[in-house]
Parts: sequence; structure tokens; C-alpha cells
Amino acid sequence: MHEGLMVSVSGVRGKVGEGLTPEVVAHFAAAFGAWASSQGKSRTVIVGRDSRVSGPMFQRVVLSALQSVGVTVIDIGLTTTPSCQLAVEFHHAAGGLMISASHNPIEWNALKMIGSAGLFLDAQQGAAMRALMEIGPPRATWDKLGAIEIDNLAIARHIDRVLALPFIDVEKIRRRRFKVALDTCRGAGAVVMPQLLDRLGCVVTAINLEPDGRFPHPPEPIPENLRDLEQLVLSAKADIGLAVDPDVDRLALVSEEGRAIGEDYTLALAAKLVLRHRKGPVVINLSTSRVVDDVAKAAGAPVIRAPVGEVNVATRMRTERAAIGGEGNGGVILAELHLGRDAPLGAAIILQLLIEEGRQLSAIVRDHPSYVIVKDKLDRPDASLDTVYDALRRAFPGAEADTQDGLRLAWPDRWVHVRPSGTEPIVRVIAEAPTAADARELVARSRVPLDALKR
Repeated sequence: MHEGLMVSVSGVRGKVGEGLTPEVVAHFAAAFGAWASSQGKSRTVIVGRDSRVSGPMFQRVVLSALQSVGVTVIDIGLTTTPSCQLAVEFHHAAGGLMISASHNPIEWNALKMIGSAGLFLDAQQGAAMRALMEIGPPRATWDKLGAIEIDNLAIARHIDRVLALPFIDVEKIRRRRFKVALDTCRGAGAVVMPQLLDRLGCVVTAINLEPDGRFPHPPEPIPENLRDLEQLVLSAKADIGLAVDPDVDRLALVSEEGRAIGEDYTLALAAKLVLRHRKGPVVINLSTSRVVDDVAKAAGAPVIRAPVGEVNVATRMRTERAAIGGEGNGGVILAELHLGRDAPLGAAIILQLLIEEGRQLSAIVRDHPSYVIVKDKLDRPDASLDTVYDALRRAFPGAEADTQDGLRLAWPDRWVHVRPSGTEPIVRVIAEAPTAADARELVARSRVPLDALKR
């Protein structure tokens, strides 16, 4: 594949003008449209984009490519990934294409492919779509070209659906008049978060609201990228700070003390609230913090782990009838809304938690044990990783092993996860422990057989 282009199960991403060109996007979009429209009754595909500078260009390419295979397109314009997923469900569409590179740096863009159930494509669907792309999708003649329709209500419907959740007490939240500091990083959050917070009666002080894709800081909502929001919380005397990534499926929180508490707490605190109102297991990926396990245990709910990747968590949630699930990167999934990570949902749940707790975010966070996650990566060796996994199991004989996605070794208060990346030629080593030193030691010990393979 062209340098700078990464093809995953549910999409393709690359640097604009290098790996990702209009020709590449047209190729993938046409194949997706032909595949999706051949799967069932619908011949309609939803198209949305986030605020990236290249978004409008690629949007025009995608619309044309879909028309060329006879698909009716519903264009929902500048939007969020969860809004696009919900629009696929609302219109009973064959699928959806979201033009977004999520939290990747500014020079990237991507096509995210959504199936008819509103979930990203799984491995089987992705393989079938790519097989059609290899042979070339059948094109429509002049009299069978697809039409384009406009839907400007996807965001409004999304907000309505979040606020209609039975355990979100909109009136109570409105009466509280929360002071909220907001950073949308000049992404698509600007078209949904202020509206949502307004409907919830919040007094909002915001930065980076212009949705022009010119990110003022690296767009991943991790603590080191949220310094301006931390300052804003303090200067505005806000009750909470909210940060979202460019396509608004991840939510990070800043406490009233002006401290980013780490994106793993988003899911843990959302689970704390939802498990009061809903019974069922919690589904998380293998690299999600133990703080979620602690919350689930306190509520008497089992935790089920799935391989890394939103679609893996979502499909497992469906089969397990999970109360809540998601990923430790700030991605909250609630099946009764839709099976996708959703930052507006997360924000409403966290405000409801503050109402029910009647105390500040920092105090709630201090209830939970503190863990430190350390992440490392190294070039993927040519040899099989099975010998690495065997060596690690011998090195840590007392650990509980999970082999769904690489190897995860766990103890009561710590874990380490070694897995090949699905999008880059690297191996990720992630460890969590009560202290940074303990986590770093786990990473160092887990690297030994990997480094040995590379010699």
C-alpha cells in the first residue's frame, strides 16, 4: 500500500496529498457504496465529515464516487462520528461514510466505514468490501446514477436522543446551572457541544470553537494537550472542564481544581452513574484502566474484556446485553442509545453524576484508587510474536493470561498488555500499576523477549 496510507478493518487513513488523495478516497468510497447497497433492502448511504481542512474536498469526492455506483446519498454535512452512526440507524441506510481522522494530527484524514447497524465494519465485512474494491465495483450508467439528498437535522436528533435517556434528569441539571469550560479543538464538537450544554442550562465558557480544522494543539484529548482548558477552568471558576476530539467520540474531563484527570476516568465515572440505573455487565477493551473494574465491582457488575477496537467492544456489548461499555480513551458506549463511542452522551452522564453525588468532581475522583498507565511501542519484528508470548507467560507464571488480542497478563492491582498494532507496523506494550515505577518495570520486563527477537 502507498506510503502513509493505513488500511484497517473499518476504513482507510493517511496524510493528505501523500497517501490519502482524492483518487484513493474515490476508490474506497465507490467500493463501500457498491458493497453496502448489495447487502440488503437499502441503497442509501449517509455521508458526514468533521472539520478538517481537507474535509470539504474529500466530501465532494465521496458524494460523486457513491453516485457513480448508483447509491442514493444523504449528506449530513459537518457532523460528529456518533451523529453519523445514529443517522445510519435513523434512515435505515445501507451504511455510512464518516470523513474523519479522529484524533490524528492535522495533516491526516480518513474514511470511517459504518455498516447498516450503525457499527463500524467488522473484520468479515471489511474483507468483503476490500475484495469488491480489488475487482472494481460495478458503475452505474447515466440513467442509474445516485441522487443526493440533504439532512440538516442529524445533530439535533442526536442531542434529542441523549436528553431523552430516562436516567438523565434534564430539569435537575438545568436548575443547577453548571459552569462548564469547553475546548472543542476547532473540531466538529463546535456544532454539537454548545447546543447540548445550552439545552442542559449550563453557563459555558469555550475556547477553540471555530470548526475550521486548524487545531491549536494536538487533537488527542490527553492531559498534556489540555493545559489551556485547565487554565480556563480556573479563570472561569468552572465546575468542570470538557474536551472532545475532532470527531467527538472521545470525552476528557478537567476537575474544578484545574486538573485533567485522565481520559480513563470518563468511562469509569460514566459506569458509576449508569450502573445505578441499569443492571448488566460492563464491556471494555483489554487496555482499559482497572479503575473501571473497581467501579463495576462496587456496583456488583461483572467486567468483560474485548479486543482493542470500538467494533469489538460494541459487538460484545450486544451479545452480552451490557449496561455500559467503551474504551479507556474517553469513549463511552451506551447500547440503549447506539453502539458507538459518544462524547455528548458522556457529557450528559457526567453532569447527571455530579447532580446525584452533590459534590465536586475532584472529590468523586479521590474515592477511587489511583493507577498509572505507561505506554511504550517498538518496531514490529519479522518473526512470530508467539515466542514472545510464551516467554512472557514463563516469566510471569502467577499472572492471569488473556490471549484474545496479543497477550494480556493481569494481577489483582496491575496488568501488562503486549499486542501488534492494527494500524501501524509496531508492537504496543501497555502496563498499569499503582505507581509509575511499577508500571515502567512491567513494561521493561515485557520488552526483554521482544528486544531479543530483534537482535
